[in-house]
Amino acid sequence: MHHSPDDLIVLFNDLFREAYRTELVRGSDEPEYIPESGPDRPARVVFARGYYASALHEISHWCIAGEYRRTLHDYGYWYCPDGRTPQQQQAFEQVEVKPQAIEWLFSLASGSRFHVSVDNLSGGGAANEERFRRSVWAQAGEFLERGLPARAQAFFSALATFYGTGEILGERWREDARRIAPLPSESGHLQEN
Repeated sequence: MHHSPDDLIVLFNDLFREAYRTELVRGSDEPEYIPESGPDRPARVVFARGYYASALHEISHWCIAGEYRRTLHDYGYWYCPDGRTPQQQQAFEQVEVKPQAIEWLFSLASGSRFHVSVDNLSGGGAANEERFRRSVWAQAGEFLERGLPARAQAFFSALATFYGTGEILGERWREDARRIAPLPSESGHLQEN
């Protein structure tokens, strides 16, 4: 299956450009959110280097940002780049659970491969990668059970329709869950009784 970021741009902009005055646009090195700055300057969700996965991730952040946060550059969040201390990494992992859970579901709906990202290659990696993976898995499962936030649900449905994945989502979720957050007995660790 071909995964072009141009398809995501069209789907996102068709759904949200008019209703939310927001556009998805291809950027260069760093992703960012730029709020609306006038009648001819809608808000922009900028994804990095034309990467499909970056677009899905940035869309997931936008889908959970409230109305006030969408008036702030990068939603008003503090961001510390790669090279974070263990304490900074722990804070990063706490705020990334929901966006990565949504990104995972978007990946399932589009038939693309999701990768959990601790985004700290030069800073020692994850604070606790297994806990983070399990948290993302639990949150994605909760979204599947209880429903996604409204904008995320609209985009999820658009992806499933566009890529024709609706009928196989349950099966793909079960397979992917074992890959992303395997049970201790599946990951080579001994399962405790």
